[in-house]
Amino acid sequence: MDSSETQTVMPSTDETADQPTESTQTTQDATHATERPATRPGPEPEPMPPANEPVPATNRSGHLPGTEEAGDGQLGPTGRPLPSFPEPQPLTAHGPARVIAMCNQKGGVGKTTTTINLGAALAEYGRKVLLVDFDPQGALSVGLGIATHDLDVTVYNLLTERGHDVRDVIQHTKVEGLDVLPANIDLSAAEVQLVGEVAREQILARVMRPILDDYDVILIDCQPSLGLLTVNALTAAHGVLIPLECEFFAMRGVALLVETIEKITDRLNPRLQIDGILATMFDGRTLHSREVVASVVEHFGDQVFHTVISRTVKFPDATLAAEPITTYDSTHKGAGAYRQLARELISRGGAA
Repeated sequence: MDSSETQTVMPSTDETADQPTESTQTTQDATHATERPATRPGPEPEPMPPANEPVPATNRSGHLPGTEEAGDGQLGPTGRPLPSFPEPQPLTAHGPARVIAMCNQKGGVGKTTTTINLGAALAEYGRKVLLVDFDPQGALSVGLGIATHDLDVTVYNLLTERGHDVRDVIQHTKVEGLDVLPANIDLSAAEVQLVGEVAREQILARVMRPILDDYDVILIDCQPSLGLLTVNALTAAHGVLIPLECEFFAMRGVALLVETIEKITDRLNPRLQIDGILATMFDGRTLHSREVVASVVEHFGDQVFHTVISRTVKFPDATLAAEPITTYDSTHKGAGAYRQLARELISRGGAA
């Protein structure tokens, strides 16, 4: 048999390329279809929410959610309806002062920040406020523009020496109605020197006695410990405000602090009471912060302030500028939160 008769004739390569297969044709058709402009209109855009509906917190100018984000009557981050705290009436006279110790043995929970900004907010509402720096680090004094290393007489000298007038040691700030009793590193030696003193727990109360009638509120910024200085502050105070970072390690120490407060109430200062627990450094975007606040409310109930202070970079910025956030950025949400805290404290009877 001739080999030419049995040979199958195959199309040439050129001919195969010119004849697309069915799958190739389908792919090309789909490609052309996607390249052709759509002739039908797309789906209608979703309508904008009505003006009276709350905007999600993540869309609000980048601010973190906190009670300052919620309106009166709405649920705040503590899970309770947020009451209305009216602006307090101006005072016709000043004094005697109510003394509040800002206390938590854990460091970095916002004691100094709260002391400065709460004091400034109370001063805005016409209260005369004295801030007592009772921490050897002197952060409160520095945070209000006082050069502590240049001071010859501080609260340390008032505690350990006779013959000083407390009014001569008090420093005025740029905020009207807000004064500071400053401290520096010298205060770290006070605990050792006061150990042998008679009624050593009551020395700060003696120091402040002459000026109680000059002020409406005195806020004491305590050091992060439960040592003799803190005991002095609690003995001199009418109330305790406990700043609590929204973090589980911070929450663990509150029970020990409450136990210490109860001992001082029983043995040294029967008038002492807990004015409230303030949640600080709150970040509503995290489940952790929300769970900590819920747990604190579950354990302490109405002792927890409705106001919550959100975490924001504006607080360290204001500290760097040596002024409260209420003057550094008066319209910021953080300033509004501390003004709300001042109104809530006054409405609770914690301040005049």
